[in-house]
Amino acid sequence: MRRLDGNVTLITGGGKGIGFGLAEAFAEEGSNLVITGRTESRLLIAKQKLEEQYGVEVLPIVADGANEEAIKEVVAQTIKRFGKLNTLINNAQVSKSGTSLVDHTKEDFDLAIYSGLYAAFFYMRECFPYLKESKGSVINFASGAGLFGKLGQSSYAAAKEGIRGMSRVAAAEWGPDGVRVNIICPLAMTESLQAWKESYPELYQKTIQGIPLGHFADPKYDIGKVCVFLASEDAAYITGETITLQGGSGLRP
Repeated sequence: MRRLDGNVTLITGGGKGIGFGLAEAFAEEGSNLVITGRTESRLLIAKQKLEEQYGVEVLPIVADGANEEAIKEVVAQTIKRFGKLNTLINNAQVSKSGTSLVDHTKEDFDLAIYSGLYAAFFYMRECFPYLKESKGSVINFASGAGLFGKLGQSSYAAAKEGIRGMSRVAAAEWGPDGVRVNIICPLAMTESLQAWKESYPELYQKTIQGIPLGHFADPKYDIGKVCVFLASEDAAYITGETITLQGGSGLRP
């Protein structure tokens, strides 16, 4: 029996990158999926791959995380299709990475805050009644950009640290209802990072030298399986925690 057989997991940004790796990890453990994103074709390709390989049901929904009404509709469609929700994963985020703080416009800052912090807030608020019913959990994605002050990441870091703060409050407020909330800060190999590696091999090698384990995480095996653990009964006593999955490069007290 697979660990999450019959569960329903909602993953934002589930059509590519880390989000798709998460979807694979959860599908492999038997969870049906709702995956959201802004590009329908990418979601449909992901749906086909996941259903064919893992035999689960996947509901793809095009949605902008900054749109409150769109998120309400995502949750409504999830419950209409599956009748329940066990895990919410807020993974999607857009930002003007690489832009210095003094060069940010208000629109640049709004992009990160609305696609990250507001999206996580909207999804958490709308999903809570169903997570309370299932005694489920939330896994929110933050970043080392906020933990360690990465250059050129001011709006992204602000959004991610906002998500961390909100998550800790939710863990305290929702604990009595049996709903757990945890945070992941990943350092993973994605399509965009692979392209960067090929374009700047020397810089990539220099970056790798700062990671004690010597490589970036695999989205499915290194990030997804930790998230599966957090969503499972094995992690029933873990909530409000920030877990850095950065190969040792995120050492902190």
